Amino acid sequence: METTSTMDCGEDIAIDIKSMAININRKLSGNLVMSSSFSIFRIPTILSRHTKNAYVPNAFAIGPFHRNSPSLQSTERIKQKYLRDLLSNRSNNPNCPTLDTLLTAIDKIQMEARGYYAGPIEMKTYEFVEMLVLDGCFIIELFRKNEELFRKNEDLSPRDKEDPIFTMSCLLQFLHHDLILLENQIPWIVLNTLFDLTNPTPSNQKSLVQLAIEFFPSLLRTKNPILDFSSTELGKSKHILDLLRNSLITKFDERQKINHDWQHIRSATGLRDSGITFKQNTRAESILDIRFFSKTGIMEIPPLLIQETTETVFRNLISLEQCCPNYKPIITCYAVLLDNLIDTSADIQVLERNKVIDNWLNVDDATKFFNRLFIDTYVKENYYFSLTSEVNKYCKQRWNIYRRVLTRDYFKHPWALVSVIAASVVLVLTFLQTFYAIKD
Repeated sequence: METTSTMDCGEDIAIDIKSMAININRKLSGNLVMSSSFSIFRIPTILSRHTKNAYVPNAFAIGPFHRNSPSLQSTERIKQKYLRDLLSNRSNNPNCPTLDTLLTAIDKIQMEARGYYAGPIEMKTYEFVEMLVLDGCFIIELFRKNEELFRKNEDLSPRDKEDPIFTMSCLLQFLHHDLILLENQIPWIVLNTLFDLTNPTPSNQKSLVQLAIEFFPSLLRTKNPILDFSSTELGKSKHILDLLRNSLITKFDERQKINHDWQHIRSATGLRDSGITFKQNTRAESILDIRFFSKTGIMEIPPLLIQETTETVFRNLISLEQCCPNYKPIITCYAVLLDNLIDTSADIQVLERNKVIDNWLNVDDATKFFNRLFIDTYVKENYYFSLTSEVNKYCKQRWNIYRRVLTRDYFKHPWALVSVIAASVVLVLTFLQTFYAIKD
């Protein structure tokens, strides 16, 4: 046996080098490579420490990470009720599967589903399968009820009049928050499997992608853009949060000049004083599609809705991009650009007056939200490099500043314009009078 000695507090301690080597080799024998399928993470402390409430469920635990939280146990009965409602459809549709069928189907994919979660899941196989079926069926039934009750403007049935989610506004609001949390997801493959098994007439029903996106009204804008719900990109989503991200970036033009550097630009008030005008762009298919026209000095920005859930949406989307392997930081770049534009409450007011943002929060709260949105994040690619370069180039041209001052101070009102013209005429006449007097 190989041993060596060292001194510790005056005592000889023998170290078994061979045993140490065996122990370390045992640790190195496992798979130490981060799987590319990981897409559901516990939020790193460096990101969650600023606003913990943006990452923690209010009422509903979905998936394994929060399932044992004492404050979320009361809503388990609601999920059980929804599973029973889904299974009770057998009376109207004999093709509706039994609970055994659903459990068997999920059991076949449970290993693949487990691979979506980063880190170990301390659950036995049967517990994991039961959880996926319960949570997955709850979400599917929730989406279907939402479609029936709100999109078709139908009245509540006698059974649904006792449904707390659609009779209590707070629970629906909680779900709009809880279902977009990165820690509160289940794999899309599970939802899709359960949806296909419980879909009685697929040709006459909306797709799961469409039902999911329509469940979140006014996510970041008052009017959602028209999407192709059958697109391949949306169908490849890994979970609900990933689907929402894909719905935002699917229309984004990535052909802009991309750079690994970031150029800081002035805030909205600073850009305004440099001659730049903000204009609402309602034609944009993506909320991320911010454009600048250097010839006219106009920055077109798709309108952004700022409400209670906006911070939660942004923070979880950014965390998804920061944590998942090979994800493009498009939403993160958008957040950095917004932080550049919004430095003080005056900047918020400038953008509000130009209808670029629709702010439902207190102005100071909205300002603080943007100022701390991307703290401790890393942007490895800048998808707005062309825009920021053009803006900074425009701001360095003094004529644009002079033109802005002239427009703001002298051409703001009709009478001011008349005064400038009159003064110019007087100046010209005085010059001519002096010229001819000298000539004579």
